Order: sequence, then structure tokens, then C-alpha cells
Amino acid sequence: MFSRVLLFLATNVLIIATISIVTTLLGLNTYLTSHGINYQSLAIFCALWGTAGAFISLLMSKFIAKKSMGVKIIDPNATKTEEERNILDIVHGLARKAGLKILPEVGIYQSPELNAFATGPTKNNSLVAVSSGLLQKMNRDEIEGVLGHEISHVTNGDMVTMTLLQGTINAFALFLSRIFAYALSAGGATRNDDQASAVGPGPMFFMLTMVFDVLFTLLGSILVAAFSRYREYRADRGGANLSGRERMISALQALQRNMQPEDTRAPSLSTLKISHKSVGFRALFSSHPPLELRIARLQEAK
Repeated sequence: MFSRVLLFLATNVLIIATISIVTTLLGLNTYLTSHGINYQSLAIFCALWGTAGAFISLLMSKFIAKKSMGVKIIDPNATKTEEERNILDIVHGLARKAGLKILPEVGIYQSPELNAFATGPTKNNSLVAVSSGLLQKMNRDEIEGVLGHEISHVTNGDMVTMTLLQGTINAFALFLSRIFAYALSAGGATRNDDQASAVGPGPMFFMLTMVFDVLFTLLGSILVAAFSRYREYRADRGGANLSGRERMISALQALQRNMQPEDTRAPSLSTLKISHKSVGFRALFSSHPPLELRIARLQEAK
């Protein structure tokens, strides 16, 4: 499990590091002048480059999910089995109840894990996928609870919200790392040092930028994870409203009884699934709250 968390964090760190290297090599650091940092140019630079990767991932989210998990899309006009018809009816029924104008694509992926996820660039261009393990081990009421949770993610626009948050965090990480790196590297330069030119303070600035990129990205990931846990509580409440509170509670209890195995084929999708477990200090980077807390909140709700 820890390897999945590390891989998710490492992916985001590598994106930021790649942006930093490419922009430096291409001479796009126009925010650095002989007089110091042009903060307006730096802010624009960070906003553009910090959000680019996040939005590209969002636009490709359905394609990546289908390919990485081997999702088989159910054709509404050519359902082959009763299982496919039932899942399609449940998802589309909940989607209509939630007020979605365009029904999501529905798919099944072959995996022993009990899980499901929703993804897509907008609420009108979404995908809801369930594992074969979930279909085999959960009853209809529990499946409705799970799918109500996923439809709530779609109607809440969580995919877009998480992208905007991640892009903002990336932008701030880029912005702060360059300010700190410039302050430390320029502070050690002499007035006659030609490093304090339009190309920046030199190698020390570049190395410090990389270090601070990693540091601030890791710190930002804690904030992203905290918001992700909040949206899981919110989706639980939404799932309870759509499918019924008892169904939602039963679904979470079924997940609690069957936490293993977990499918590790696509670690980046773990934040989208209904269930994902982390313990100890790793919980700071966890996208999901503990199932026992999620169950307790629904049981206490009136």
C-alpha cells in the first residue's frame, strides 16, 4: 500500500521536476531579470505550467482508466447478460435521480477487488466502472450504495474540483520554490558576479529550485489529500440520499469486511475508487478516510 502512495506522490513530483527542467533548458524563465524576480511574470509562468499537467490528465482520464484497468464498456443497446443490464439500470436510474442530463458510460473491469470508481472531464462526459469482484460478492442493495456514492462524485463535479486544486497546488509549489531558491542563491553571490544576469543566478538556483519543487509539492499533497477525504464524506452523504442511508452503510460495511485484495494496476486511480486504505503517518497522504469513520458519520446523521 505504501508503494502506491509513494508512486502517486512521485508521479506528481516528476511532473513538476520535468516542467522545471524543460523551462530552464528552453530559456523560458523570463521572470528572472538582472534586477531580480518579476513577480507578475513568475505568477503567470507558474499558473500556466502548474495547471497544464493537471488538466491534460483530466482530459485523458476516461481513456487512461479504460486502458489501464481494461474496462469493458456496456452498450445500452446491446447488453449481453443480466448482470450487465442490472448494473446499467442501477447506474442510469441513480443518474436520472441525481438530475444528470447526459447519462454516464458504464463499464466492468475484471479484478478480485471490491471497488468502483467514477472519472471523466465533466459531469456530462463521465464513466462509472465497477469491479467483477464487487459484483460477485455484494448484493443488489450494497451495489446500489456503492454506485450512489460514485454518481455523487459525478454530480458534485469532483473530478474537475480535484484537478483545479491539484493545478493550484502545483502552481504555488512552482512559485514558492523559485522565490526561496532565488533568495538563497542570490544571497550568496557577489555584486560583480555575472550569474546575477537575465538568465538567473546560475547552477545553485537551478539545484535549489529542484529541491524546493519536491518539498513544496509533498507539502501540497497533504492539502490535496485532506480535501479528497472531505469529498469522500460528501459523496457518502450523496450516496445515502440517492440510494438510501441503510444501503450506503451496508455498502461501506461490506467493503470493510473485504478490504483485500486491492488492484494495483493503476495507482493513480486509487484516489477515484470508493475504498482505499492507509494507516499511520501515511494517512496524511491518504485520499480516503478510514471506513469505520465513514460508517460512523452516516450512522450519526439524521
